[in-house]
Amino acid sequence: MSPSFISFYNNERVTLTGVILMNADVRQDGVRYRIAAETIQRDDGKDKSVHGNIFVKTFLYPRYFYGDTVRIQCELKAPEPIEDFRYDRYLARYRVWSICVNPSLERIEERHRFSLLSVIESLKNVVAETIQKLWHEPYASFMAGLLYGYRGGLGDLDVLFQKTGVSHIVAVSGYNISIVASVLMSAAGTIGISRKKSFWFVLNGIVFFVLFTGASPSVVRAGIMGGFVLLGKYLGRMSRVGNAILFAAVVMGLMNPFMLVWDIGFQLSFVSTLGLVYLSPVCTRWFHRCPARFGLQETLVSTASAILATLPLSLYYFGRVSLVALMVNMLILWSIPWIMFGGFLSFSFFFLFKPLGFFFAAMSWLGMAYILFTVQWFASLSFSSVEWKVSFLTMFGFYVVIAGFILLRGRVYKAK
Repeated sequence: MSPSFISFYNNERVTLTGVILMNADVRQDGVRYRIAAETIQRDDGKDKSVHGNIFVKTFLYPRYFYGDTVRIQCELKAPEPIEDFRYDRYLARYRVWSICVNPSLERIEERHRFSLLSVIESLKNVVAETIQKLWHEPYASFMAGLLYGYRGGLGDLDVLFQKTGVSHIVAVSGYNISIVASVLMSAAGTIGISRKKSFWFVLNGIVFFVLFTGASPSVVRAGIMGGFVLLGKYLGRMSRVGNAILFAAVVMGLMNPFMLVWDIGFQLSFVSTLGLVYLSPVCTRWFHRCPARFGLQETLVSTASAILATLPLSLYYFGRVSLVALMVNMLILWSIPWIMFGGFLSFSFFFLFKPLGFFFAAMSWLGMAYILFTVQWFASLSFSSVEWKVSFLTMFGFYVVIAGFILLRGRVYKAK
């Protein structure tokens, strides 16, 4: 390994300087930063140029921001697995091969250059501070999760969401991208932008939203697919969803191969999307007697498709299957769009007319309280989930069976 790469100095006590990258992860027990290293100083007192990313966990205050140059004193360590959690692989998807142990940070230069990312980070700070004023915890973190996928302050709720199979509600996905695209398309029509020009307006809006939410692999995947579909409409050609999924996977693999191999969130999102495309027709036939009013049948079909598609991966990674996931999803999913809309109105009116902002915040709080009560009640049941860990070969076998079932059913219905 080259001495110019930061991980060359793992297991040494060093002083280094670097620039904070975007997406500071603020949680209840501290803040996590990703920092691009620039120089390193060892016992000889000489600065050497280095490159590579490091991961630092430190106190909540003082707070540092994207673009700040900081000096860090710490011991560099290679990330290691924590029990069943492959922490090293989790960080590898961000190209992080070193973590700082017992760090001491000092800002030596504030960000001074104007860029799109600095604007986005500043806007995100404003949004986060406003949410904290409108709702108390854990509802503030819950709303932040619904609006832009923040999960740092959920604490024990994150475990309950996993136990009841509803973690996806605080994970930005294609659903959020479709909402953003629809809103921007309507806005473009309202202000008189032509249909052709609105393509660029909506595409830039999607890119901005992806960056705002932190550009996690699942969001990037949804953004690429959304852009692919928009491009098809712009060119006057129909886009097949299967092609859009494959295109997104290829692009992300070229950008960062570690996402495909080691990012669990991306894998679950990718497989879930495949399930919605290829398992929904099968599930529709299973639930054809379910009433279609209020979107009941559609919700049941999409939820069942996603659960079936992600079940083998969940068993392989987490060793747990929720027995109440379908019921809990049916009870709460209908309320999510209304809560998100209420959150958006609360945030907007907070700057225009605060009493109205707090009114909508109270309405949204009722919806979130309903969801949390439902989740907590079902999670308390002794049979809410069962432990079942499977091997990689077993998981692969499950997907072979699912794929074979889809192909067989498709041929049977074509023959009819």
